[in-house]
Amino acid sequence: MDTNKLTQQDIIRQGEQVYKKPELLLNNTMHYCPGCSHGVVHRLIAEIIGELGIQEKTIGVSPVGCSVFAYKYIDIDWQEAAHGRAPAVATGISRVNPDKFVFTYQGDGDLASIGAAEIMHACNRGENIAVIFINNAIYGMTGGQMAPTTLLGQVTATTPKGRNVERNGYPLKITELIAQLPGTSYVTRQSVETAMAVRKCKTAIKKAFKNVLAKKGTSFVEVVSTCNSGWKMNPVKANKWMEENMFPFYPVGDLKDGEKADPSLYSKKN
Repeated sequence: MDTNKLTQQDIIRQGEQVYKKPELLLNNTMHYCPGCSHGVVHRLIAEIIGELGIQEKTIGVSPVGCSVFAYKYIDIDWQEAAHGRAPAVATGISRVNPDKFVFTYQGDGDLASIGAAEIMHACNRGENIAVIFINNAIYGMTGGQMAPTTLLGQVTATTPKGRNVERNGYPLKITELIAQLPGTSYVTRQSVETAMAVRKCKTAIKKAFKNVLAKKGTSFVEVVSTCNSGWKMNPVKANKWMEENMFPFYPVGDLKDGEKADPSLYSKKN
């Protein structure tokens, strides 16, 4: 056989292929820094939407942040939102189009700071949307400033001597707050730094998406992530730093798995 004319199928025998690019992932070069977790999560979302067969009914909402160009990478309908306002925009889209599947894709500065009110109230109302929350403990796009999720002692562009409680307050565990709200049905924290973690994260995101399709209210998936450029580390060291510093404070696992609260529990009779 002429090896210069081998096709992909000649190289990959039937039954031996273990991975292929998701059909919904577009052929555009991603703008994310090498080692960034965003690209992995984008791939998972594209895979899941394809596997669930909901491309034509899916609408993603992406606000300002590193993921502002998400519409260039996943072949679905997208709506841009102002910084922090993705849950409010998603609420409007979902209510006007109840037959659509709607999700937001937000970073920690966007969701936990600028959009804290929007996300808390959308989850409290139990809006039928999924939320993908990328937590890398920093404002990545704008230059590496402190975010609400920045750890104590963590050095950023605005905390050059490390985050200090007296000056900057405590890191915000917003996912734990979200899990207490009556409108949420599924709240989980995952990561994508290893093959096993990627598989677990995919399972969690797919479950969140299925919950929305089943009209179970708000599903919320946090992904503890790296920002090696903002942290001033190479990708390997960034993963190590995340494992040693972020996981103890932001432990992975399910925080809530059930149904929205029974409205009768909130009636005047009780």
